[in-house]
Amino acid sequence: MGPVAHAGGADVAASAAVGASVQQVGADTFSTITVPFAGGVTGMPDVVYKTVPGYRPLKLDLFLPAGAGQDGKTRPVIVYIHGGGWMGGGPRRSAAFQDWPKVLASIAAQGYVVASVSYRFSGEAPFPAAAKDVKSAIRWLRANGSRFGVDPTRFAAWGQSAGGHLAALVGASCADPAFAEDAPAPARPATVETVPTGAGGVEQASDCVQAVVSWFGIYDLATMPSYLNKDAPPTEPMRRFLGCTGSGCDADRVRQASPIAHVDAKDPPFLLLHGRDDNVVPVAQQDRFASALAAANISVKTRIFDGANHSWIAEKPERTVEVSRQALADTLDFIQTAIGPR
Repeated sequence: MGPVAHAGGADVAASAAVGASVQQVGADTFSTITVPFAGGVTGMPDVVYKTVPGYRPLKLDLFLPAGAGQDGKTRPVIVYIHGGGWMGGGPRRSAAFQDWPKVLASIAAQGYVVASVSYRFSGEAPFPAAAKDVKSAIRWLRANGSRFGVDPTRFAAWGQSAGGHLAALVGASCADPAFAEDAPAPARPATVETVPTGAGGVEQASDCVQAVVSWFGIYDLATMPSYLNKDAPPTEPMRRFLGCTGSGCDADRVRQASPIAHVDAKDPPFLLLHGRDDNVVPVAQQDRFASALAAANISVKTRIFDGANHSWIAEKPERTVEVSRQALADTLDFIQTAIGPR
C-alpha cells in the first residue's frame, strides 16, 4: 500500500495525540464534555442501543457532524469496535491514542456519523454474544437513520485487536442467521439515555457493512498459539471468549468464530494493518486472512509496520507515534475511497 493521499485522513492523523504506551483506564475525558466538539460535531455519550434481559444495557458513543439529522442530507457511518481481549477495554480508548473521543470527533468533522460501541465481554457471555451485539448496533443505527442522517448503504466497521476480529467477523458474515438479533427486553419507560427506535424496527434492519478495517486482528482462531497450546487454562482470553471448558473447545464454535471461515465472494473490501513485531497476534494471521480474501476475489489492502508490536507500540516512543498516525491516516483514506462523503 502506497503513501496516503487524502488530505482529510492525514490531517486527522497529524492532530491525534499519541502516547508511548497503551492508554489505561483513567480520567474519562468524554463524559465531562458539555459543549460540541470542534468543527460543529456533537457528541452523544452512552446512548443505549440494546437491552438484553439479565445483562447491562449496551451503549454506544455517537459523534454527529454539523447538520446531521437536520439538513436533509445522509452521511456514511463508521462503527468503531474497541479491543481488550474480548474481556475488557472500552469505546473511549484505542491503543496509545491519548484522547480517543477527540479523534473520533475529528473523523466525524470530515462528514461521517461515527459510533463507538460497547459489547458484552467474555466474562458476561461467551461467543457469539459480542458479535451479535456489534451487529445489533449496526441494525440500530440503520433503524434510527432518519434521526441521525444516516446513509443505510454506506457503513464501515473498524476495530483493533479483539475489535478487529469482531469487525472482520461482522464484515464477512452479512445476514448470517447465526448472529440474528437477541430476544428484546420487556418494554420499559424511556429514559434520557434511550433513543427511540425508528420506523421498521431493529430486527428488520440490515447488519451488513460496505467496508472493513482491522488493526492487528485475529482471523483464524484455530491457528492462534493460545488455541494450539493444549495446556492453556479455560481462563485464557481466547478460550474464555469461546466458552471453552476444561475438556477443550468445540471445533464448530471455533470455526464459526473465525472470520476466515465466513469469507465468500459477497464480502466488502478490507483493509488489514498489522505490526511486524506483534507478539500477541502473529502477523501470519493477517497474511492468511488476506490470502483467503484474495482467493474469493475480494478487494483487500494490507500493510505491515516494521518495528511495531501489538497496539502499534514500538521500542522508541517516536516510532509509536509515527505508526499510530500512519495507521489512522491509512484507515481514513481507505474508508474515504470505499464509502466516504460524496
